[in-house]
Amino acid sequence: MKAYLQHGRDAGPFQTESVEVKEVPLAWQLAGKTWTATGYGEKIPTRYMIRHNNKWRRVYCYCISNSGTLFIGRNLRTGIIVDIDR
Repeated sequence: MKAYLQHGRDAGPFQTESVEVKEVPLAWQLAGKTWTATGYGEKIPTRYMIRHNNKWRRVYCYCISNSGTLFIGRNLRTGIIVDIDR
């Protein structure tokens, strides 16, 4: 499994960085439950953690419609986008 971070903002070029990734499911994920009843939300914890700046960080999902965006940070707008390749 590989993970890539997309750094950059609207004003500058984006940079892609390869990082370590591991699966660390939470208790409710092991029990087969979902974060919300609908499955939608703005900061849904995933079972993945990535190593960024020598710290393991939880990957979150921003899912408002039929597709989600993975990110690390406080929210999608100020966070860093993550692409996990299985």
